[in-house]
Amino acid sequence: MTNATVIIPRQADYSVTAVASELASPARSRAQTGALKSWKVTMSSRLALMAFVVLAASGALADDMKMPMNGKDIKWGPAPPFFPKGAEFAVLSGDPSKDGLYVVRLKMPAGYKIPAHNHPTTENVTVVSGNFHIGMGERLDEKKGIELTSGGYGEAPAKMNHYAWVTSPTIVQVHGQGPFAITYVNPADDPSTKK
Repeated sequence: MTNATVIIPRQADYSVTAVASELASPARSRAQTGALKSWKVTMSSRLALMAFVVLAASGALADDMKMPMNGKDIKWGPAPPFFPKGAEFAVLSGDPSKDGLYVVRLKMPAGYKIPAHNHPTTENVTVVSGNFHIGMGERLDEKKGIELTSGGYGEAPAKMNHYAWVTSPTIVQVHGQGPFAITYVNPADDPSTKK
């Protein structure tokens, strides 16, 4: 978006004395009226320019906007190899592999587990449906953590070790600042390194 600077001239301070002197001096009053008209024309031109810039920028943003969609229209595929097998994955917005904002969904079957891991950026998770459990620590421990249900939200700050599991078929929406990356606390837990 283009930044636009609008400078608004400072309006003169008017007091009872100033108003009285204006009434006494018609020439001065006409000069101020002319200045006021000039100021209005200048402001109108600046406001029109600013409106044009805002509309042009919003038009450019609208070109980049994806069409709204219902859940039934989401295109699911296999989750990337750094997730344990069995999950499905959908990119709703952005590109999680690149710098920039992204929104993805992860669909997991009952009993699905993601071992302790962390991310270089903050991870924001919203539960769309199901029972999603999240805990903080060096290894997955189902005795610890909290259960989030539909509408629940969790945030894992950058570099914070956390883990997750589900007890029913579950869909979560994850959004954040890319690039998305995952580092498992125990490298042996990384499914992308298994053959």
